[in-house]
Amino acid sequence: MTSAENLVKGGRKRSACPIASTLDILGDKWSLILVRDLLTGKQRYNQFCDSPEGVPTNLLAARLRKLEAQGVILKKPYQTRPVRYAYTLTPAGRALLPVLQEMSRWANSYIEGTWTPPEAFMSMKAKV
Repeated sequence: MTSAENLVKGGRKRSACPIASTLDILGDKWSLILVRDLLTGKQRYNQFCDSPEGVPTNLLAARLRKLEAQGVILKKPYQTRPVRYAYTLTPAGRALLPVLQEMSRWANSYIEGTWTPPEAFMSMKAKV
């Protein structure tokens, strides 16, 4: 069992089903893309904007706020004038690595035309 300080917020909206509860937090089009980007070293807003999926900036800001409110990411200012933030994953966010790796394997097996993730990503170990 995970300690209370590591629990995310916002699950169990539809039911106690673990899949439904996870989708309540991460089931939109952009959240797992942001987790992927954080796992691969991106930390700043402009870096997320450069991802090939092209997340619209209004949705990017909303998803970052949502993931922070739910305890998946943290934000800290790295500049004061103007204030700009760097984002990092919480232990709960880092624990999503094997999920994304398995999603990648599944897509490579069953969705034609998907690119193979870099070996560095596929061989990473979750640091929870």
